[in-house]
Order: sequence, then structure tokens, then C-alpha cells
Amino acid sequence: MAAHTPLEFPHQAYAEMIAHAYAGYPLEACGLLVGSGSTVHRFVPCTNEAASARIYAIPGKELLRAERAADDDGLAIIGVFHSHTHSEPYPSPTDVAQAPDPEWHYVIVSLKREAPETRSYRIVDGAIAAEPVAVG
Repeated sequence: MAAHTPLEFPHQAYAEMIAHAYAGYPLEACGLLVGSGSTVHRFVPCTNEAASARIYAIPGKELLRAERAADDDGLAIIGVFHSHTHSEPYPSPTDVAQAPDPEWHYVIVSLKREAPETRSYRIVDGAIAAEPVAVG
């Protein structure tokens, strides 16, 4: 598989995503990435409707609100973030089964170790491909 362009985060959006991961602990936190292509413009924190340490679910109303706000700004939802509180930053079988859009970036932040570990993936037809993450 060809190398992917890095998923680029501005410092502010990245910091907000990491803070949201810690704020949700010990449950999984989740949120949406708004931007264009492989560039995140902003992070939208969401409620984990599942209220679980193992799975996440973004409420339909929050997804719709984020889609409308992105559309108003000429942007789109380009991905989703969630945290893994006690496991590696790699998509679980549940994450793969729930991956709704082959165009999206799937970002996982693991809080397993002292420092958060961020990884991003593309998930297409059950196939997982890692992609680099750049913060700048």
C-alpha cells in the first residue's frame, strides 16, 4: 500500500484532543475531526454515549451539529478520534466493524503509558493502514 500523506493537526486542535482524552478517563473519550483532505482545522469533543471504557458511540445530534457547522465553514468531518484507556493505539475489531467511512481518518490516543500515544489509520473494507500524524 502506498505511503499516506500525514494527517496534519494545528497545535491547538491536537492539544484539545489530548485534553479531552484525559478528561474522559477512565472511560473512552471521543470526538470529531473537522477539516479538509488530510488537514485538521478543528477538534470537536463529543459525548461517549456508550459511557464505556471499551467502546464509544457519538450521539447522532452531536454528529449532525458538527456536520452542519463544518458545512457552514466550507469544511467537512474528515475523521474521528477516540481514546484507548488501557490498550495500544491500534484499532480493535469493534473499531474496524464500526468504521463508517473509508475516506475518514481514525485517530486513537492511548493513555496506557505515562505519555499519550497518538496514531492514525485509514480503515477500508476491514483493512487497516497506518498513516503518519504531524502536529504543527
